[in-house]
Amino acid sequence: MFPNGFFGNVLSKYSESDSSDYITNLTDSSASMAEIKASEFFLCVGAALILGVLISLIYMLTHRKEGYSQSYVITMIMLPTIVSLLLLIINTTAGAFTLAGAFTLVRFRSVAGDPRDIAYIFFAMATGVACGIGYVGFAVVFFIVLGIVMFALSEIDFGGSKRRHMTLKITIPENLDYQGVFDPVLSKYTQFHKLRRVKTTNFGTLFELIYSVDVNEDIDQKKFIDELRALNGNMTINLVFFKYDDKIYES
Repeated sequence: MFPNGFFGNVLSKYSESDSSDYITNLTDSSASMAEIKASEFFLCVGAALILGVLISLIYMLTHRKEGYSQSYVITMIMLPTIVSLLLLIINTTAGAFTLAGAFTLVRFRSVAGDPRDIAYIFFAMATGVACGIGYVGFAVVFFIVLGIVMFALSEIDFGGSKRRHMTLKITIPENLDYQGVFDPVLSKYTQFHKLRRVKTTNFGTLFELIYSVDVNEDIDQKKFIDELRALNGNMTINLVFFKYDDKIYES
């Protein structure tokens, strides 16, 4: 399927060495200090850049429904290229791996904490590392396999739930006995509801009830909220969608 040598190391400082001494060369600073040819540099960095662009395209395809940040997409293009360059120019391979590992500890605060976003960062990092140490063939195959898997899982909505897990916050006056007051409406519009927390607000003059609810896709949310408002004196009601909650709750 792949030509001979496709999975070999493209860096001459390793490929020209005897195979029995390969492990020694990986940690030997003198081997790492060997000159890198211009063609090898452009091959490794260029492959990392192209694969970074392709990873960003996979990310956009798998996040087209819920949206994504442009800066995050650009970051995934830059990461493999930066990592591959660092691995090429740092004197020792061990030091390069240490620095590459430090990159994985960076938290990208501009994007909400979807675990899939973190996985894509590691995807880009691993591709950059493979290119940076000369295994461009492995990087290409790794991208193809994982890219296809990620796209397929997104298309079939693997692990998804047919119900929407939401947080319902209902504000009530302090003189309202909330025990069981909202249960008839919640039972009508949700498959599951449970009171998680009660807290006071506005110096104790108001109470806030916090429910976990499983809401069906086809309900009229406005009608749902209107019926709740009729019971809490037309006070504030918040219905918050758990966009990044991957857990499936059983009622």
